Amino acid sequence: MIIGVPKEIKNHEYRVGLTPESVEELVKDGHKVIIETSAGIGIGASDIAYKEAGASIAKNASEVFRDAKMIVKVKEPQALERKMLKQGQVLFTYLHLAPDRQQTIDLIESKAVCIAYETVTDRQGGLPLLRPMSQVAGRLAIQVGAAALQKNGGGRGVLLGGVPGVAPANVLIIGGGDVGFNAAQMAVGLQANVTILDRSNDVMKGLNRHFGVTANVIRSTPAVLEEKLKTADLVVGAVLIPGAEAPKLITRKMLSLMMEGSVLVDVAIDQGGCFETSKATTHDAPTYTVDGVIHYCVANMPGAVARTSTYALNAATLSHVKDIARKGWKEALKNDPHLLNGLNVCQGNLTYAAVGKALGLDYIEPINCIN
Repeated sequence: MIIGVPKEIKNHEYRVGLTPESVEELVKDGHKVIIETSAGIGIGASDIAYKEAGASIAKNASEVFRDAKMIVKVKEPQALERKMLKQGQVLFTYLHLAPDRQQTIDLIESKAVCIAYETVTDRQGGLPLLRPMSQVAGRLAIQVGAAALQKNGGGRGVLLGGVPGVAPANVLIIGGGDVGFNAAQMAVGLQANVTILDRSNDVMKGLNRHFGVTANVIRSTPAVLEEKLKTADLVVGAVLIPGAEAPKLITRKMLSLMMEGSVLVDVAIDQGGCFETSKATTHDAPTYTVDGVIHYCVANMPGAVARTSTYALNAATLSHVKDIARKGWKEALKNDPHLLNGLNVCQGNLTYAAVGKALGLDYIEPINCIN
């Protein structure tokens, strides 16, 4: 199969769909890989490195989309890229369609086969291709939140870990999944006063076992959330409903409960955000203020640590890329129900129920697209 990797064009997106090491494995398997020139520069991978791995270098994205049977990316295709998709072409990348009606319609009209990293599952019911970026984003949330909390970042001027004689900052993490767990690890490591809210008994038991007395694990209820917001210096929104639009857990009215200069970091912004006042921002202008509360809502947080993120992502995605390339998309999806869960759009049809419900669009079951 001919596999194409265009250079990412989203604002400050430095990741790349395949590393030179991944390319080398695919070429050894007998596939042809086309890399857009400079696609890997953000992770320190030159065109020469890709050539040595066996790839062909394309002078622009048009060549990649024209020749490739499968496009491997990181972020959702931008409007310019969506126009280049062809009927029957496989797109394998993050999509996050639920809050993005225009992208969804464009992909349906392209009649491409669009498989979303974030809805591929595993035998345990997890999201293995989303997990590495959730881990990165969770850890980054504390770094960027700490910077925003500084006075020069617009915040209250509070050090997360405090110092002897001065209390540490209060960090509130909403959701104890991959993002929340990793955010808590970082916050605890910086000696902040950490509280994690979740609603799953199993998740709460696991968090308690891991953190012991170093973090407070509390069942999430509206009353508990409102009470904790009153004293929170930094709040991390880490709630996910796979493939669906994120629930709005903090309303604008609830901002009045928070201290001026406190910080909200919305890691769920790719799925529309879990705060009512969230709107997607970029690394160019990552924060804005609503009612005295700093909001950090960058939609591609892991792009800031592109090398770490790309290698972590490739470790999770490469086996699926190889499977699709070897078998073809139909056979690969037939043989793997977990990969089939990643099918969001297929040859003119929306095939993911949560997206259809979020956007009010008709959808079919993904199995109907491969039989």
